[in-house]
Amino acid sequence: MGPMPGAQAPQQIFTIEQLVALNPYNPDILPDLESYVEEQVATQTYSLDCNLCLLRLYQFQPARMNVHIIIKILVKALMALPATDFSLCMFLIPERLQMEETFLTLATLAHFLETSRFREFWDEANRNRDILEVVPGFEQAIQGYAIHVLSITYQRLPRTLFAEAINVEGLSLDKVLEHQVNNNGWALEKGGKVVVLPLNEDNQPVLRRNTADSIPLEHVAKILPVLV
Repeated sequence: MGPMPGAQAPQQIFTIEQLVALNPYNPDILPDLESYVEEQVATQTYSLDCNLCLLRLYQFQPARMNVHIIIKILVKALMALPATDFSLCMFLIPERLQMEETFLTLATLAHFLETSRFREFWDEANRNRDILEVVPGFEQAIQGYAIHVLSITYQRLPRTLFAEAINVEGLSLDKVLEHQVNNNGWALEKGGKVVVLPLNEDNQPVLRRNTADSIPLEHVAKILPVLV
């Protein structure tokens, strides 16, 4: 049975993802995307595609650019490491904006994280809490990233190095280690001074035994300089 004469058809409700898929270059969805960034911050959720769409729209509508929204997008992108989201977002931000102090700070923080310079990262982050604390869960996300990096890099490491990487000490550090031991197969040695990480394909050297992978001696002779 069809709708009653004169009755209005129910309005179709689209999700933000559907709006982006249907209208990726329509500036009319810009307010919806900005609201969605705030929702991501409030609910600790994340949508890279929607945020990239918003940054692209800002390129076409520079007068409507909201710097505070862009900063939140970049902080959320940092929290997504080891994914390359931060670089993807920065690529869509005007160069003049990238030269401003806040954006230079975020780029510096990203560089420290990408190069595993965690002590320098936390020092810089502590000096810029006003930028980072607008997004709940930032510290916990970066600690998770640091643990990921350590787990694919080390088989065992000093407790002090682990503490430095996640910027935690004392009883809080004990709780983090206890959780990892109980849930993720970690172990402690030497009275808790050494952290032992589970073996995985990344944190152990692999000796290639396939002769097809070896380099013939005559090729080595061509590569290495002749010593006289």
